[in-house]
Amino acid sequence: MVIILKSERLLFRPHELADLDSFCAMEMDPAFRRYVGGHARSREDAERKFPKGQLGKVTDRLAVWAAVLKSNGQYVGRCGLYPHLKRGIGIVAGEATLSFYFGREHWGMGLATEAGAAFAKFGWDELQLSRIVATVQVENGASVHILEKLGFELTATERGSHRSFFKFVLANPGSRKRSPRKRD
Repeated sequence: MVIILKSERLLFRPHELADLDSFCAMEMDPAFRRYVGGHARSREDAERKFPKGQLGKVTDRLAVWAAVLKSNGQYVGRCGLYPHLKRGIGIVAGEATLSFYFGREHWGMGLATEAGAAFAKFGWDELQLSRIVATVQVENGASVHILEKLGFELTATERGSHRSFFKFVLANPGSRKRSPRKRD
């Protein structure tokens, strides 16, 4: 088994077919999907979203990986850094987007904070990133709290007709420049 990263309680590795049922259960849970798409997926739609590309050889460490408990190997969610895409520009060199998703039964245990901290360190130390960004639906107070605990700074609010999002940035501590904090 290829391990991408370890934290105190978690291992991050490519998704495996054995993760499919747990992955789909998360995607089918309305509480889980509330801030990541707004509606629960059908089993069929969830299976289509399963990251099958990770079933082969790992060629790029910028991805969202399976998060499993070290203690028993249980799939509890997914987390990682993926390329930061900016409209009109494409991939922003030296930057990545942090993503963390954990099943509802694992909320409130500090796993997302632990995973986010591990991937921020991984981004600085291994990937030599200059910035990590994150986007969170405005109503998702738990994720906002996690990002703030990790040191992310709110830089913008993107208002939409159905949903609005906060844009967060974490600068590499080796080259940290303070940006003004804005909340609309």
